[in-house]
Amino acid sequence: MRTGKIASLIVGILVGLVGLAIVFGGIVLLWANQTQRTADGFFETSRATLFTESYALTSDEIDLGSQPGDWFPSGRLAEIRLEVESDPDTSVFIGIGPETEVDDYLDGVAHSEVVRFRSDPDDVTYRDVPGEDTPTPPGDQGFWAASVEGAGTQVLTFDLEQGRWAVVVMNADASSSVAVNASAAAKTDLLVPIATALIVGGLILTVIAAVLIVVGVAGGGEHAPMASPAGEGFGQYPVRLEGRLDPELSRWLWLIKWALALPHYLIVGFLWIGFALLTVVAWFAILFTGRYPRAIFDFNVGVMRWTWRVTYYSYSALGTDQYPPFTLADVDYPARFDVAYPERLSRGLVLVKWWLLAIPHYLIIGLFTSGLVWSNTELEGTGDGVLQIGGGLIGILVLIAAVVLTFTGRYPQGLFDLIMGLNRWVYRVLAYATLMRDEYPPFRLDTGGSDPEPTPPPPPSAG
Repeated sequence: MRTGKIASLIVGILVGLVGLAIVFGGIVLLWANQTQRTADGFFETSRATLFTESYALTSDEIDLGSQPGDWFPSGRLAEIRLEVESDPDTSVFIGIGPETEVDDYLDGVAHSEVVRFRSDPDDVTYRDVPGEDTPTPPGDQGFWAASVEGAGTQVLTFDLEQGRWAVVVMNADASSSVAVNASAAAKTDLLVPIATALIVGGLILTVIAAVLIVVGVAGGGEHAPMASPAGEGFGQYPVRLEGRLDPELSRWLWLIKWALALPHYLIVGFLWIGFALLTVVAWFAILFTGRYPRAIFDFNVGVMRWTWRVTYYSYSALGTDQYPPFTLADVDYPARFDVAYPERLSRGLVLVKWWLLAIPHYLIIGLFTSGLVWSNTELEGTGDGVLQIGGGLIGILVLIAAVVLTFTGRYPQGLFDLIMGLNRWVYRVLAYATLMRDEYPPFRLDTGGSDPEPTPPPPPSAG
């Protein structure tokens, strides 16, 4: 790979990680907006017990961008609600005001800043600020943007705008030793627009990442991954999947192959993003022209080929200890994959084969890959919770083969042949469902390391 392509690949992976993280953040915000709000639309914290022997409890600074050019929109940013419960015989004061004014008011006064609080009283973090002065009653001050005082439960609401704000809780007579139970809540109309912007921006970055990765891995000239022409070198179905079992496999290497293959997993994950996007492009091309664009076909076959090499090395077969190459091309490796390029494809089948016609196969390969064994176990100490554990047939058989290999030093040939047949079925369906062929995959388990030979034509009849 040329230096430019390597740089494109690395940048694409980094951009893709950032894009996916941003998309995930947007999705989490939308989920929270729909499920975590109270009936009146607030996000509310748990109630916590707050106590200080000094004169006041204050919040950490709430900085909402008071400088010119800040990105926050003008006007109300959120509505906040502070609920404080004190002893019925003690009148408390709750106020929110400009951070500079609060600092001036408490300058030289001992107070405690609440850095973090949870519902557990032992999990509240304070920053104690020393001082020798005695404050004047907070209700006498004129800088509060909003305030309330009284005994029992007090609720303060405030339309939060741009600025630097601080929350203060004190005894109304400015005496020391403040003890309250407190909770905070906030409601904003900006959450959905922010989440939408994050998702859109993240998807744009993901598309850019996919393009960079495609540019980075796509070869040129003699290095270009080329699928075979229709029928050449193929068996009874125009998808070829082969695996050559290493005669001398390590007994213990399979335990760490998951770590060794991590670079491949990362790259292949982003290659599949490009695969998905290009398959959509191919769908439209087939619908309007009846042809699968050859460059896209070669790239997508290369992605499947790379995936098969990595999974053959790791936990879809454990058939070799030879480390997989970083390439889309068909190279000399114990695991090989190819799809015969179709000169023409049905415009009608492209509408239904990837979902409707493939449903029976989806059910079968689901058992092969992830859905064979389910165990429902009641969670200890709960009445209705269950823990569901699933595993596919391929994974179970590969695990059995690994255990046998560990204790005997050999991989059972019959088990290997069966595992190859299951993987072959999966990849045939994958090629069909991603529009590469129109021939319906056979409901047949072609076991063994190589595809079965083509069925010879019948001899001509005499006369």
